[in-house]
Amino acid sequence: MSIIVDVAADGARSPLASARVKRVVTAVLRAEGVRDALVSIAFVSAREIARLNKRHLAHAGPTDVISFGLGAGKNGSAAHPVIGDIYIAPDVARANAMRFARGVREELARLVIHGTLHILGHDHPNGTDRTTSPMWRRQERLLSSAAIRRAISSARES
Repeated sequence: MSIIVDVAADGARSPLASARVKRVVTAVLRAEGVRDALVSIAFVSAREIARLNKRHLAHAGPTDVISFGLGAGKNGSAAHPVIGDIYIAPDVARANAMRFARGVREELARLVIHGTLHILGHDHPNGTDRTTSPMWRRQERLLSSAAIRRAISSARES
């Protein structure tokens, strides 16, 4: 096996092209030492992510990203690959980007990284400690890394 990433737009368009999303996930997995993984990313409407949020996490309303790690965890090998599903709501990401004065593509890349780290077993507290947690700091370091920056801005779309 190798790293396989599937991206689908299930009722929601993303300003971050599928090829770029795949490159971001692949760069994160490689940075985390993962050799074998199967990851799906679905861009969904705010309504659909609110439904997922209520059903699986018992939280009301839409959120920006939800992820489900289904595989072995952090070190993915051919015998025990990392397997996970990530759901992202581009409309919620747009609102967050505006609220935090960030670019929408950057915010979407942040959510892709965030979801990928979750399927690898990373976690963070809720509330104000979230942005000072080791996971959040790792996410921000990855977002600013050269490999991720290239993945986001690359002119190549294949």
